[in-house]
Amino acid sequence: MLSAVEREELFQARLLLERPNLAIRLTNLIGTPIERGFELLPASWSEVVTNATRGALQKALHVAVGSLDDQTLRRPANLAHKLAAAASGAGGGALGLLALPIELPISTAVMLRSIADIARSEGESIRSVEVQLACLEVFALGGRSRSDDGAETGYFAVRLALARAVSEAAEYITERGLVQEGAPAIVRLIAQISSRVGVEVSEKAAAQAMPLIGAAGGALVNILFIDHFQDVARGHFIIRRLERAHGAESVREAYGALIPEVVSR
Repeated sequence: MLSAVEREELFQARLLLERPNLAIRLTNLIGTPIERGFELLPASWSEVVTNATRGALQKALHVAVGSLDDQTLRRPANLAHKLAAAASGAGGGALGLLALPIELPISTAVMLRSIADIARSEGESIRSVEVQLACLEVFALGGRSRSDDGAETGYFAVRLALARAVSEAAEYITERGLVQEGAPAIVRLIAQISSRVGVEVSEKAAAQAMPLIGAAGGALVNILFIDHFQDVARGHFIIRRLERAHGAESVREAYGALIPEVVSR
């Protein structure tokens, strides 16, 4: 049974996970519908975004497995990571879509570090491969697929859809490491995550394609980008902490019983 404090934490987690999507926040920032930015992207933009997203996630996986540790932090360094993402976004805003294959891996690595900070602050052991992949999973939880319908967009539905790929990848990495990047287990996980986060990357690219967005605008876009995933990470790891204490099914039932006072994606 969740305590009153834990129920409030769960409610806050749901608020973070179900807040308005990135496109709405970007539209509010640039003052014009994000669709205008899509019209300004070149014909090849979809392929560029797809390749850049998969490459960034592959590099992020190496960062997660190779260099994250259990350094204890009293609170996650969200502001420091926002500033690092802003610096990366400034370059992307100045150069536009051409910079995406270079800028996205940098900003993704910064976001992953921030996600790991948040995971540690919620009691996770970052040396665990399962937890490292849970950090990577945040990118999918904060994204959407173009084929999503109402039954596929909920937090627990996405986790369930990813569960097998995450489990197979964790087993493979535990036994063999990342010596074979093309291993089916790794490819499946990256493909599933990229299919969801790719929508958000496209929206980021569209925002940075707007006229006069420039370096300053690119920095602000990246701050919104990382802020979006920091929120998702906080909600995700609050729920995982409650699951460790009370069991996954109990937490899921309590989550579903909350009054839906949030704006869905």
